[in-house]
Amino acid sequence: MKGLLWILLLAGAWAALSGAVSGVQLAVGMALGLGVLIFLGGAGTDYLRKARVVAAFAVFFVVELVKANLRVTRDVLSPKPPIAPGVVGIPLDLEGDGPIALFAIVMTLTPGTLALDVSEDRKTLYVHGMWVRDAEAFRREQKAGFERRVKELVE
Repeated sequence: MKGLLWILLLAGAWAALSGAVSGVQLAVGMALGLGVLIFLGGAGTDYLRKARVVAAFAVFFVVELVKANLRVTRDVLSPKPPIAPGVVGIPLDLEGDGPIALFAIVMTLTPGTLALDVSEDRKTLYVHGMWVRDAEAFRREQKAGFERRVKELVE
């Protein structure tokens, strides 16, 4: 937390010294502040790692969102859609309401999947999928995709 405070302080100082307090100047100041902290002792390396994890998660989510939208569009326009709906229980490695909720939300935001419920012991998430030909393959796909990335994000 102390590193973030220093980054914000250095960003504000940069913007003030540059003579124009704007979003661009603050962003440049934050980048410079992060660079200074890394140079002075590695205090900012955790922020860089977290930024990479967030960026990788965002890219993965957008790719999955586009793929799911294309698949749903294809199925809607097809005279005989190849859907195989089903409800699958996915055992959770995530702990805590926040990470489980984030997993359920990002999964539900992609067309074709809908988080239905979480077991009382918070060990299983029940999901409705449009393409569940093989329940075990569906489980593996969700765990290796969204759950793994949410776990990386919250660690």
